[in-house]
Amino acid sequence: MRRSLLELALSAALLLYGAAHGATLTVVPGQSIQAAIERAAVGDVIEVERGHYVENLLIAKSLTLKGIDRPTLSGGMKDDTIRVTGEDVVIDGLIVRDSGDSLGGQNAGIYLRPGAHRAIVRNCDLTYNLFGLWIEKANDVRIENNVITGKRDYQSSQRGNGIQLYNTTGARIIGNHISFVRDAIYVDVSHRAVFRGNRLHHSRYGTHYMNSYYNLWEDNDVYMNRGGLALMEVRDQEVRNNRAWGNSDHGIMLRTIQDSVVEDNIVAGNQRGFFIYDAEYNTLRGNLVVDNIVGTHLWAGSKNNVVERNDFIGNREQVRYVGARDEPWGVKEGNYWSNYLGWDRDGDGLGDVQYEANDLVDRLSWQHPLMKLLLASPAVQTLRLVGQQFPLLRAPSIVDRNPLMRPKHENWRNWIGRHYPGSR
Repeated sequence: MRRSLLELALSAALLLYGAAHGATLTVVPGQSIQAAIERAAVGDVIEVERGHYVENLLIAKSLTLKGIDRPTLSGGMKDDTIRVTGEDVVIDGLIVRDSGDSLGGQNAGIYLRPGAHRAIVRNCDLTYNLFGLWIEKANDVRIENNVITGKRDYQSSQRGNGIQLYNTTGARIIGNHISFVRDAIYVDVSHRAVFRGNRLHHSRYGTHYMNSYYNLWEDNDVYMNRGGLALMEVRDQEVRNNRAWGNSDHGIMLRTIQDSVVEDNIVAGNQRGFFIYDAEYNTLRGNLVVDNIVGTHLWAGSKNNVVERNDFIGNREQVRYVGARDEPWGVKEGNYWSNYLGWDRDGDGLGDVQYEANDLVDRLSWQHPLMKLLLASPAVQTLRLVGQQFPLLRAPSIVDRNPLMRPKHENWRNWIGRHYPGSR
């Protein structure tokens, strides 16, 4: 009896569905995960039951490796624990640990090799690996909701990085928690990526980032590192809504950067809030720079930047500026300066007297730190006014002609006192 066209169509659909979703293979303790990978067809799912497995895996085909109740995969302290060369590989829900410790060999918990495009690594713990994830020439990868910790007993210089990106495009690095590595996220020659919602702490740099364009840094927490976000030799960046606090050197470094927008970040309790070096044609807008030793350290020809609507509050030195001529900030909308001594007679919210960051009093306080004890005294305020009246006593400065009388950030007090231990 001939089958109806409808039955044939349903059978074909079922076959296509099965091919698309693949079979499910199960690995239990005592069995080999690599053997299951070799048996699997493209599109299959390998479910690894809870247990302890000591193997170094090679995944060269498109499949999903899924942990059930968080099994542990140990690399036995040699090579990469997992090496991926195939496209469209998913690794989900595993504890991946104990890579080798060869910096020259770039040993990693998971190494996404050239061509491992569209790989997904999510919900994994990567611990006691030299590099957590090394991603090289693999495009459109997604690294999501992983916890990455390094070899904490190694000196910082002998550790690898939490996530290392090299020569990639389209990466999505989202919701990861990275600590106790050399640099939490190291990025080189990688473009059109998104770094969102990550927590980066107790490392050398929260991010060490170079030669990369058209990327977004958004809603990351970067704290208790030597340096927070270090963005160097880059252009066309969007850096917004990040929180960089309690870092022993800088909160956000902008070095040799152009055509970028840095807005609505909180930079608090660092040695230097912003460290800006050789930066041109950028916009810094709406940032809260609070309770740093130096609010902004600006030098090496950093000019032609738009700096508006930022709040500089309670920094010991609001701006340390090294330059040959005045640099205008706040040209259209102004910034708020907590040490501004001017007034607002017409009540328009803008000070009637311009703010100058590097005046005579600032320079004397740099040379004689004990002078800071007298900053509120009438004598020192008189000295500041005298310096404004006599240009020969004046040094090149950041000049804000429209200083705001009130800060934009109402919750700025919540960020007072978040310092690196022992830094003050």
